[in-house]
Amino acid sequence: MEKTRQRNNKMWILILLPIILLIVSLCLGRYSVSPSVAFSIVLSRIFPIKATWESIQELIILKVRLPRIIIASIVGAGLSVSGTAYQAIFGNPLVSPHVLGVSAGAGFGAALGILLSANMFVVQMMALAFGILAVIITYAISKQKKGSALFMLVLSGVITGAFFTALISLIKYVADPDDKLPEIVYWLMGSLNGVSTKDLIFGIPLIIIGIVIIVVLRWKINILSLSEEEAKSLGIDVNKYRLIIIIVTTIITATSVSLCGIVGWIGLIIPHVGRMIVGNDHKILIPATIFLGAFYMLLIDNVARIATAAEIPLSILTAVIGAPFFAYLLRKTGGRWS
Repeated sequence: MEKTRQRNNKMWILILLPIILLIVSLCLGRYSVSPSVAFSIVLSRIFPIKATWESIQELIILKVRLPRIIIASIVGAGLSVSGTAYQAIFGNPLVSPHVLGVSAGAGFGAALGILLSANMFVVQMMALAFGILAVIITYAISKQKKGSALFMLVLSGVITGAFFTALISLIKYVADPDDKLPEIVYWLMGSLNGVSTKDLIFGIPLIIIGIVIIVVLRWKINILSLSEEEAKSLGIDVNKYRLIIIIVTTIITATSVSLCGIVGWIGLIIPHVGRMIVGNDHKILIPATIFLGAFYMLLIDNVARIATAAEIPLSILTAVIGAPFFAYLLRKTGGRWS
């Protein structure tokens, strides 16, 4: 009973953290807005509140900050929950949603779209399409020879990722160094600077649907985290559910990359932070990582946009934090579950 109460208290704290940071984030930026004004502007979209604020404040809150905050929260939650699911089905605490080449494929699609001077919607669609294509190629390669299914899948993902990374380098090589190359490089490093309300309509529903599916399957993920023989002895179709999770996480990751570029480490470190707080039971861990991921991505984005005059790319900040944490995990676990 005491453990259940403590776990529930932890979950309430995890739920409140991103909500509080979301409210704070509305007020942070080059143009400061008081919490009462920011909150009133948002509520005015729902309730008939008389406007006592300037039009520029409403524009900044509703058109610039709110879409960015929502996308940051959903992308962080999506990448985190995908990483948790991947670490379970692969039985390895050191894998992330990018292991099957989806990020490299999506990055190539976006880089190609920028090189061809496509508009942002086309760039996002190309990123999504090539991200999904990369995982299809990975899955096709893994089925060519008999062997450990998970080992072949990871090895195929490394091959596919390396191939699309080489294609990204080729795109950079032929891109105009004064125009296209800086845009491609900046996009690949990850940023939420250019997101808008249109991105909410395009990408967020896909990520939310993916998160909901993983939440529904979290009991199955508990079983999939066991050895293949144990999972099959419990009457679960391992291959079917593993494929479903791979498809769902691929869509989540590819959509996230299409919205804000390649943001690494979130899907790796947040699941471990979640385990430190609530334990290994995916019935609790999956919801916990959703709120932790949303909080972490919001925190990183706030630092990115207010730390310096020029916005810092997200992947730089996540790597600065993620790389030392990864080294700690590697030293502690040796690549295995602790």
